[in-house]
This record gives sequence, structure tokens and C-alpha cells, in this order.
Amino acid sequence: MMNTDPIADYLTRVRNAIKANHRVVEIPASNLKKEITKVLFEKGYIANYKFEDNGPQGTIKVALKYHPITKIPAIRSISRISKPGLRKYAGMDTMPRVLNGLGIAILSTSKGVMTDKEARTQNVGGEVLCYVY
Repeated sequence: MMNTDPIADYLTRVRNAIKANHRVVEIPASNLKKEITKVLFEKGYIANYKFEDNGPQGTIKVALKYHPITKIPAIRSISRISKPGLRKYAGMDTMPRVLNGLGIAILSTSKGVMTDKEARTQNVGGEVLCYVY
């Protein structure tokens, strides 16, 4: 199966799993998707993750995070910003702030995949992949 935008597919699978109240979602792996998963885990938006090397590509198993009592998901919204048809880049001065700092923007920079706050401290810009809050 050929996919034109694998990052959008990743985000859509996570979004759909949250709406269906799934605990775990399986996603075809790539290096960029693995880095996005690590950022989501570090910032507390997912409970856990596991990389499995089965087949030529491998898979990422993501354990979604919900509030223990109210069952509200940790990820309220996850949306793609830079698309293959229209790339969005942000420099140091034009770095986006998601929900005035309450959410995160995930960027692909020359120093790797990181959040908008980390990019500001390291003084780098890059492609804005998605917003999460």
C-alpha cells in the first residue's frame, strides 16, 4: 500500500484510536514516526510505546493515555500542519505557540525532531510537523 503522507496517516490512526477509546494502536514504523512517538512519550501525551521489527518495515505499538477516573484522553487534539502540498517552516522569530504554551508543536529541525520549546532554547528552526494538546 502506497501512502502519500505517512505522518498524516500516523496522526489519523492515533486520533481514530482515541475517539474509539482504544488502549493500544499499531502503526507502520519509520524513523520519523519513531522520533515523533518518543517526543509524545517524553511530554506525557502517551502512556508507553514499543518498536517491533517484524517484516520489512516493522511496527510501532503506542499505548494511549487516559485519565484514570474520568477516562478523558491525554491528547485532546492532534493535527497535521505541514503537508506535502504546502510545507510550513518556522524560524526562531516565527516559532508557533500552541494554546499559548499549553500544547506543543512538533518540529523537524537540523538537530532532530523536537518540540517548539526545545527548538527555541537550542536556537533552531525547522518544519512544523503537527500541533498536539
